[in-house]
Amino acid sequence: MMKSFPGTGSWHRLLRDSHLPLVHALVIGLSLMMTLGAYVYASAQTDTRIENAFKAARDQAAGLISARMEKYEDALWAGVSAVQSHGGDMTYRQWKAFARALRVDQRYPGINGIGIIHHVGPGQYDTYLRTRRSERPEFSVYPAHDNSVRLPISFIEPEDMNAAAVGLDVAHESNRRKAALASSTTGEARITAPIVLVQDESSTPGFLFYAPFYSGSDTAGRHEREQSFDGLVYAPFVVRKLMAGLLSKELRNVRFSISDQGQLIYNEHDPEDPQHDPAPKFTETVELEVYGRTWTIDFRTTLGFRQAHSYSQPTLILIGGLVIEALVISLLFMMARSSQRARAYAARVTTDLQEKSVKLEKANEELEQFVYITSHDLKTPVRSIGTLTEMIQEDLEDYFRSADADPEVAANLARISERVDRMNELTQGVMEYARTGEHSSEDKPLCLGRMAETLRSDFGLAGSQLELHGNVAQIAADTFNFARVVENLVGNAVKYHPSPDTAKITVRVEDAGLRYDVSVRDNGAGIAPEYHRKIFEVFQTLRCPGQPESTGIGLAIVKKSVERHGFEVTLHSDTGKGADFRFSWPKAGAAPQAQAA
Repeated sequence: MMKSFPGTGSWHRLLRDSHLPLVHALVIGLSLMMTLGAYVYASAQTDTRIENAFKAARDQAAGLISARMEKYEDALWAGVSAVQSHGGDMTYRQWKAFARALRVDQRYPGINGIGIIHHVGPGQYDTYLRTRRSERPEFSVYPAHDNSVRLPISFIEPEDMNAAAVGLDVAHESNRRKAALASSTTGEARITAPIVLVQDESSTPGFLFYAPFYSGSDTAGRHEREQSFDGLVYAPFVVRKLMAGLLSKELRNVRFSISDQGQLIYNEHDPEDPQHDPAPKFTETVELEVYGRTWTIDFRTTLGFRQAHSYSQPTLILIGGLVIEALVISLLFMMARSSQRARAYAARVTTDLQEKSVKLEKANEELEQFVYITSHDLKTPVRSIGTLTEMIQEDLEDYFRSADADPEVAANLARISERVDRMNELTQGVMEYARTGEHSSEDKPLCLGRMAETLRSDFGLAGSQLELHGNVAQIAADTFNFARVVENLVGNAVKYHPSPDTAKITVRVEDAGLRYDVSVRDNGAGIAPEYHRKIFEVFQTLRCPGQPESTGIGLAIVKKSVERHGFEVTLHSDTGKGADFRFSWPKAGAAPQAQAA
């Protein structure tokens, strides 16, 4: 749409050829800048809202991982408490009963099981093996290794799905051993670096989660913990099962992968995923400290996120603003060109004004008709803009009722509707001004008393607020325009009165021979002398902030109607002293008077 506007050279030529006033050009430029500014602001707000949605989804996923691991830690410490409550050790049957009461498969989704690892010191191995085989004769420890530390898995429940892990000495492998020893020396829960669980047939990445228990009550220092370390309550995890139990992918608009010191342990960035976005709107890498390990989580948005956060409000604002801008530019250029044609025509006929007075009159009539038709034709596109704005408002009703609705969108559409109404008033005023003087040649006499009653009714005035004085009971010449002149003056007195309830207006009509002298006086705020000429110009208004808007055409119609009969309107007023508008009006059959200079 922007490309359809003229280039710099064409723009200057249009300004030169149409004689568009500089102030109008500045207004157009400022309006365009405001439209673009509103578009940029709305776009920035939309981008911020979308980014906040991504951050919320990212924080939710990271928070769920942390919260789930804390819940698993609570289960481990519950196991430690159970061991300590049984005098520092538990039998196979006691652990089985504890695990059954804990209901790990129901209360801890994603966990593979929960078990006990005993610390078997030098010289304790045979005793340990006899104790375990008294419970289960087939029990054995594997694999053989050269480390002095032995940490065999004694029990794990549910045993049927973890049978391969029973008897496994976790000290045989570096990642399992390091995390176990770190947990025993710190007294805190720890997880291992990535491993493959012996019971995982798919051989996917997993880890072990440890919590230590001790034989003595004094475990304040590291040395005391090393001396009294008896074993660990542990839980094995397969990462893909852990994440499946965490939050369903179908409920998320972000996907993530997890790496542990560069080793990928979980990955949702699958190109075969229907929601995979090859160019995600947002990506971010977050480091999460998890019980002695640092997990690097790579978040990326999906196609679902892109679809759920595609907003058209900035585009609608830009289109609506440019439509109004184009209409205003067209109107200004048409008025400027019309004014140019009028001045050129007037310049050609002024050299022989007396001989061509008939032609001049005809030209003025044609010009007025042109302005009338132009204003009338402009009402159609303005009405269309108003209808389009209403359609947009109706289409966005559901959005406006939604929780994430942007109130600026509704406000901007309301501003467009307000400007359309304002343009309708202006075009209507231009049409009325253009048709001033066109009335029936067979005017019916106008009863001034009835006219006063009608004005009281129209403007909600009491009898004492609008009084009629003078020695004239009715008017017979051009009664249509006379009534309109008085109505405009009374209407202005009411509209701009600081306290309309206390307004007092006096209409006086006196017989002055070949004419009537008319006065419309009010007790309003008055008008400073420097504005007495300005207020009769088209589109001029002295409205103060908080007062009703005006088209600035009413007094121009008054002036034009009076001057068509060869008279003039004068104003006697000062600030705070009310206003007195005076003019003369012809009697029926009287010849027009020479217009005052």
